Amino acid sequence: MTWQAEAMAQLAEDLRFRGLIHQTTDPALEDRLDSDRLTAYSGFDPTADSLHVGHLLQMCNLRRLQLAGHRPIAVAGGGTGYIGDPGGRSDERQLLTEEELQANLKGIHGQLERFIDFGGDRGGTQALLLNNADWLAGLRLFDFLRDVGKHFTVNQMVVKDSVKSRLSRADRGISYTEFTYMLLQALDFLHLYDEFGCRLQMGGSDQWGNITMGIDLVRKVRHQEVWGLTTPLVLKADGTKFGKSESGTVWLDAGRTSAYQLFQFFLRSEDAVVGSYLRYFTFLPREAILALDEATARRPERREAQRELARHVCTLVHGETETERAEHAAAALFSEEVSGLDERSLLDVFADAPSTDVPRSRLDGQGLSLVDLLVDTGLARSKGQARTLVGQGGVSVNNRRVDDATSTVATHDLVAGRYVVLRRGKKDYHLVSFA
Repeated sequence: MTWQAEAMAQLAEDLRFRGLIHQTTDPALEDRLDSDRLTAYSGFDPTADSLHVGHLLQMCNLRRLQLAGHRPIAVAGGGTGYIGDPGGRSDERQLLTEEELQANLKGIHGQLERFIDFGGDRGGTQALLLNNADWLAGLRLFDFLRDVGKHFTVNQMVVKDSVKSRLSRADRGISYTEFTYMLLQALDFLHLYDEFGCRLQMGGSDQWGNITMGIDLVRKVRHQEVWGLTTPLVLKADGTKFGKSESGTVWLDAGRTSAYQLFQFFLRSEDAVVGSYLRYFTFLPREAILALDEATARRPERREAQRELARHVCTLVHGETETERAEHAAAALFSEEVSGLDERSLLDVFADAPSTDVPRSRLDGQGLSLVDLLVDTGLARSKGQARTLVGQGGVSVNNRRVDDATSTVATHDLVAGRYVVLRRGKKDYHLVSFA
């Protein structure tokens, strides 16, 4: 048995172990995953020029299928993106312009390429990246109403969660535009079945209603059986939505969320959920995951599972070099190695720290008094308090403790030729920029 055949034979068991099967439309689907060679798809709405960590689960699932010998299709919703999925929203989405949509499609293509192989056809597993605008944009209204709309009743559509939650709000409601979204997604499944023999759609559990609409359409129009599989919604330990940090969405584009920030997001995972995240977002084998589960239970203070999670996800998204840079920056935060950071890493580490700009000329001569600088940055209310803090050993410059109140900050203290990191106590950081 080849490694690929072995992987296919174990796929359903692996998905079960990882908790990735929430619902299926057919109990026999798991057997098919282990024996047949299927074409399966997941959709990604291009509402921004980057995907975010909320998309990671479906990206990883497409990769798992491809590694097991199945053929994945990633559908970028260039057509449905004009409409917007009403699911999970309390009001209408802002419609995208053509220019915005094309820029977003271009942005997410490269991110999907890091997860699935769009290259040569390796035994029928070559992935496809398709834009549903290619078959939806030219759709004629009469054809749509006749060929798709007639197969579904309004009664059937209004009981879907994505619609029902909006109809319950008299002040908001739902437009006819968004009401048709589920029919357009159903047409996606029919088109992919006709053109590529696609017989499986995957998505989060909030997509169940849309997925079953597509299955019904293929059954009614082509009299063929196709299937759906949903994964659980990923939540944080407090039950809130995964993918949001205190500062907002965690993106997969380094220009929006740096590799260091992504690394830190996963490093801060709570013990209660890190085991699930290891199963969802890494390709570690079962034995390694179970060992990390045990490490979390016995030695939670070491955060071994969180570190492995952060390392593997960051490598998947940004590559080994950027992950090593992120790890080095994280370690430097608490050591004198902060002096060796490059500017990009330094700014990533202290992106959320308060900062102060100081004229570089103040370093001339004997340098700038540390006491004066503590007052300038607000770390001390007065020079007297600043002297007391320094004398008690409560102040560090570039993570080096200073206990002499007559100390100065000079040019040789600058990190990356421009910055000084001040710290009061253990966690009160301040970044000073000399320009």
